[in-house]
Amino acid sequence: MNPYQPGPVNILTWVRTVIFYIYAVLATAMVGIIGLPRTLFDASHAERVGERWLKLLMGGARVICGIRVEFRGTPPAGDLLIAAKHQSFLDIFAIAKACPRRAFVMKREVMKVPVVGYFARKVGCIPIDRARGKDALRQIISEVKAAHHSPRGLGQLIFYPEGTRTKPGTTVPYKPGVVVIQRETGLPIVPVAVNCGMFWPKRGFPIRSGTAVVEFLPAIPAGDRSERVLSMLTEQIEGTSMGLFDAAGGQAVLTDS
Repeated sequence: MNPYQPGPVNILTWVRTVIFYIYAVLATAMVGIIGLPRTLFDASHAERVGERWLKLLMGGARVICGIRVEFRGTPPAGDLLIAAKHQSFLDIFAIAKACPRRAFVMKREVMKVPVVGYFARKVGCIPIDRARGKDALRQIISEVKAAHHSPRGLGQLIFYPEGTRTKPGTTVPYKPGVVVIQRETGLPIVPVAVNCGMFWPKRGFPIRSGTAVVEFLPAIPAGDRSERVLSMLTEQIEGTSMGLFDAAGGQAVLTDS
C-alpha cells in the first residue's frame, strides 16, 4: 500500500481516534500542571513545556492512530513569518514541532482555553479579535515589531491566510494580513503546503493512518508589492498542496471515506 495514501476507515479507526483524544486531554493536563509552577517564575520555560506537549501529541498520534508526518524542505529558524495551508489540527502540531521558536496568530477565544491559552501567550502567540478589523491588524503589527526588536526576538510567527480550516482539494481566497505585516516589518514569509486533512479531517474524526506531508517552500523576501506577494503565496501554497493531495489519492480517497 502507498504510505502516502490514507488508510481505510473502519470501526477500529474510530476506536483509535477516541482513545487518542482521551490521551491528548490527559497529556495536556499533565504537561500543563507539571510545567506551570516553574513557568510562573521563568516565562522562558514555557518553550520547553510546549516542546514536551508537541512531542507527546505527535508521538501519541503515531502510536495510537498510525499517523506520521514527513517534513520536506528546510524548517525555518530566526525571526520570520510563516504562511501555511490549514486543514486540521495536525498541521498546527506538525509545523509547530518543526520550528524551534514557534508562535501563532490565533483567535482570541483560544487564548481563554485553560492551560493551552496560558502557555500560548507565554510562548509569544498573538490573539486576534477579527471583529476589530483594521484595529486588530494594527495591534498585531505593533506586537510583531516589539517582539522582533526585543532581546528574545520574534521567532517563527505562523499565520493561516485562508482564515479557517479548509477541506483537502479546496481553497478560499487568501486574506492579506500576513503580507501587510511583511510590508510593515520587512520580515520574510515562508510558505508551507500540507495535505494533513487527508489523514486528520477538519472536524477531527476519524484520524486515518498513513504518512502526511508538510512542505516548507523557499522564503519570499520583503520588498515586492503586497498584491504580488499575496498572489505568489496563493500560487505556491495551493499548487504544492494540490500536488500533495493528488499524491495521497486525491478525491478518490475522500469519496471512499
